[in-house]
Amino acid sequence: MKRFLPFLMTMALLLTSCGSVPITGRKQLNLVSDSEVLQSSLASYTSFMQTATISTQKTQSAQVTRVGQRIAAATEAYLKAVGLESEIQNFAWEFNLVKSDEMNAWCMPGGKIVVYEGIMKIISSDDELAVVLGHEVAHAVAKHANERMSQQVAAQAGAQVLAGVLTGQSYQTQAIAQQVYGLGAQYGVMQPFSRKHESEADEMGLVLMTIAGYNPDVAITFWQKMDASSSSSVPEFLSSHPSHQTRISDIQKKLPEIKAKYARR
Repeated sequence: MKRFLPFLMTMALLLTSCGSVPITGRKQLNLVSDSEVLQSSLASYTSFMQTATISTQKTQSAQVTRVGQRIAAATEAYLKAVGLESEIQNFAWEFNLVKSDEMNAWCMPGGKIVVYEGIMKIISSDDELAVVLGHEVAHAVAKHANERMSQQVAAQAGAQVLAGVLTGQSYQTQAIAQQVYGLGAQYGVMQPFSRKHESEADEMGLVLMTIAGYNPDVAITFWQKMDASSSSSVPEFLSSHPSHQTRISDIQKKLPEIKAKYARR
């Protein structure tokens, strides 16, 4: 019984360390405090910005700021409306356009969002930019970084528990079990959860841009353009992101409900 005690303690910790994602209501693991995540992410963001080259495209930079602030305002209005006003203190919104041909954008916890010039090449309206920024703001609101860090903590704890349970077995048996556990954690949990985060951010982003008054229907054409511009051939089950076609299909299913519930009358 004693050798299973660490396992039981770990399971008890996991079961009592759950929160819920706004909008979707999905239960998520939360083993890391907001303050820890915000502190580490701010350090990473500051380091990046010290070496990044800020875009000189004034019109596009203004567009990123304008659309970003409008979505941030809608996000805070939503959080107040559903009784989550205390969450607003975790955000100090910043929206930056940086010089890079990469078609990408990302978000740090706390609302630090960076857009690369490359992705602006396929964006033809504020609505399309709202798809990108709504998605990135959603990552912050859903605390996906907290959850990923918590998953890593849980995975390490699980590996330690597994080692304890296998004590007394041959070295080869322990080594094989640890290897299988590692692969299972990477491809069975870590990667699928990352895809789940992306899909969840897509859905939440559509909601937030709709609340902000943007047209969520353009998400379809935006991701079609992303698909046409993509050269990735990584199989979806090994990727941390869903395929563009999967994204488009999921968005098409969600749009009617989102527009009916959140569109301005």
